[in-house]
Amino acid sequence: MRTHALVGFVLTAAFWLTTAWLAAALCQAADTIAVIPLFNLNESKSPDLDWIGESVAETIHESLSSVGLLVLAREDREEVYHRLSLRTGVVLTRASVLKIGETLDAGQVVFGEFQVEGADLAATSPKSNLRLVARIIDLKKLRQGPEFLETGPLENLSQMETRLAWTLAHQLAPESAPTQEEFFRSRPPVRVDAVESYIRGLTAANLDQKLKLFQQAARLDEHYSQPAFQLGRMFFHKKDYKTSDQWLVKVSKTDSHFLEATFLRGICLYYEGDFDGAINQLSLVAGEIPLNEVYNDLGAAFSRKNDPAATEYFNKALQGDEGDPDYWFNVGYSLWKQGKYALAAEKFRAVLDRKQDDSEATIMLGRCIKMDGPRAGDARSDGRERIKTTFEDSAWRQLQAELKGK
Repeated sequence: MRTHALVGFVLTAAFWLTTAWLAAALCQAADTIAVIPLFNLNESKSPDLDWIGESVAETIHESLSSVGLLVLAREDREEVYHRLSLRTGVVLTRASVLKIGETLDAGQVVFGEFQVEGADLAATSPKSNLRLVARIIDLKKLRQGPEFLETGPLENLSQMETRLAWTLAHQLAPESAPTQEEFFRSRPPVRVDAVESYIRGLTAANLDQKLKLFQQAARLDEHYSQPAFQLGRMFFHKKDYKTSDQWLVKVSKTDSHFLEATFLRGICLYYEGDFDGAINQLSLVAGEIPLNEVYNDLGAAFSRKNDPAATEYFNKALQGDEGDPDYWFNVGYSLWKQGKYALAAEKFRAVLDRKQDDSEATIMLGRCIKMDGPRAGDARSDGRERIKTTFEDSAWRQLQAELKGK
């Protein structure tokens, strides 16, 4: 009975994922984790090694997210660093670590340090020896856990990060973390020069430089999932959907961005005119996480095929967020295509109640009143579905984490 009740609560709450009050409430209720880049103990000799601390943090962030833990976004941490006038890589006091965690409203903070031992630190020789140390502070209990250590040659950075990430995942989520063998099998080693290029791409301020470094990382290691996702997203924003899809298809299933990559692939295929492919990709996402934007775009793909199922999915999106005029428009547009003019007119009026200057909704309302239906080849009325391109899964994941904690 408890299981059925939780499932019912999850399905009901899904309709409210976009509301600010739910997101805020769950942020406070669910235990979130902040991952801070490891401090560079070589900082005085070689600050150029800071990318290593960023890389370890990225791998830990990725791994903890993949086992269902709520890990605060890198952008949130960067904002707090900027607000507190802190520089990435510099050694921080325990008080500063606590301050970062408190500012982020985190329940736990992962932090630590790294040190490279070698004659030529500036060259970051792969033969240099690397020492990684990670710790966890529980901010609720103000208690620091044990120290986790990994050592080895720098060329084995990827493997060392993976071992450290699994140890932390098992420490923080022993019930949901996979076995060490399974964890390693799904995360093959990555070349250290590819890792460096990727991290430097993440931290680069210039978009052209980011693109160049991500491409370099992907070229150095063709199985490297993270730069493939970043490249796919960059080309998506450039509206180069064909190239975007070619990168997004390379994102691995164990990547925490896999569902977002699949969502973006669905939109790419939609704009490329492959509506069946779009339905396939978006259905995969909807089967895992019931977001309004996913239902909306599924409806759009079905609508382009003149499939009545479009109305069902558009209605699901609308039920989830009745404040969004685009959802009202899509339901109205779907009903108008079916010749249900009176019902469609109600939806277009609802659009205008929320967005008075929506000229397209005004035109469509007029056509409903005149009972002027779709005509083949009419550019004014063909393909007017409104697509959502932002993947907002954080509130849903917060809800899942809260349910697991009960």
